[in-house]
Amino acid sequence: RRVLFRSILMEAKARLIAFYLPQYHPIPENDNWWGKGFTEWTNVGKAKPLFKGHYQPRVPADLGYYDLRVPETRIAQADMAREYGVEGFCYWHYWFGNGKQLIERPFNEVLESREPDFPFCLAWANETWKGFEHGLKNRNVLIEQLYPGEEDYIEHFYKILPAFKDSRYLKIDNKPIFMIYRPLANDEIQIFIKVWRKLAVENGLNGIYFIGHLNQLNYTVDDILLSGVDGVNTTRLTNYNYNYQTIFSKLINKANKILFSKPYTFSYKLMSKYFIVDNVDNRDDVFPSIIPGWDHSPRSGVEGLIMTNSTPKLFEKHVKHVIQLVETKKYDNRIVFLKSWNEWAEGNYVEPDLKWGNKFLKVIKNQVLLHN
Repeated sequence: RRVLFRSILMEAKARLIAFYLPQYHPIPENDNWWGKGFTEWTNVGKAKPLFKGHYQPRVPADLGYYDLRVPETRIAQADMAREYGVEGFCYWHYWFGNGKQLIERPFNEVLESREPDFPFCLAWANETWKGFEHGLKNRNVLIEQLYPGEEDYIEHFYKILPAFKDSRYLKIDNKPIFMIYRPLANDEIQIFIKVWRKLAVENGLNGIYFIGHLNQLNYTVDDILLSGVDGVNTTRLTNYNYNYQTIFSKLINKANKILFSKPYTFSYKLMSKYFIVDNVDNRDDVFPSIIPGWDHSPRSGVEGLIMTNSTPKLFEKHVKHVIQLVETKKYDNRIVFLKSWNEWAEGNYVEPDLKWGNKFLKVIKNQVLLHN
């Protein structure tokens, strides 16, 4: 089955890797911060429409309100992703320094059980957690991202090494892919990268292909590359808001928020025009993202950014544009990141829901695979 899947993907127009959130199981820290039994579904379930036509709450269809401690759920997700042309999952990985990890159980069980037999890589979400971004009313620090020095970087590497050596691990130029969410967050990250490159060779790997994530619009691709990474993943979710929004639009949004407590809203049709920059995203060392939608209100209420009227038809136009941009690259570099597979509390997912079913997935299959 793996050989057949691989042969189909070798003919695909793009290598689609989907960001995967492992926040769908309870942990003691979440119990303490948000209440007993909290998972991402808690935010999803309590969401309410904040204006006329606002699509909330979002209700999962085929996979239901799953628990990622259940192996059958993880297998069902992989089977679905494979069917619709996704090459693998990029699991968000949380290492806060001094050996501290969070929500690592789902990936650890995938690694140890060797199920599902589905490709993967890791993205280090090196960011301090604050209450507001995760559904609380305050902006207090929940857990701080630390960079304690080389001993910690070495411990971190050896924790990940079994994954790097797994036959399912995704590679570029025969090097395991490792993404860093905030590559410019701290000067220590350059040391971290050097330490890991050395350890990789010492442990029989051909190196590591580091990808820096770019979603902060005050930086450029070349800024990210200065951190020492090999490539850049561009995610211009708010490119329109910051760089192209008219003064009139800003005033309307501000007035609506002050007078009617309406969150900032922008149409997906408008925002998606600015997700891609052709003469940047066509570079071999740049890996663009496709974005099905965004609605942060389940976590942050009226303070959250919302894209309105995201439809499979508009998504298809966006995906087609991105695929045309990358399909002429060499195979290894034909990677596109799907943001995301299952970020339900951000309205940023392609798993089936009650409104659209599998229509977003069908768009991916029709645009990515040559043979459907």
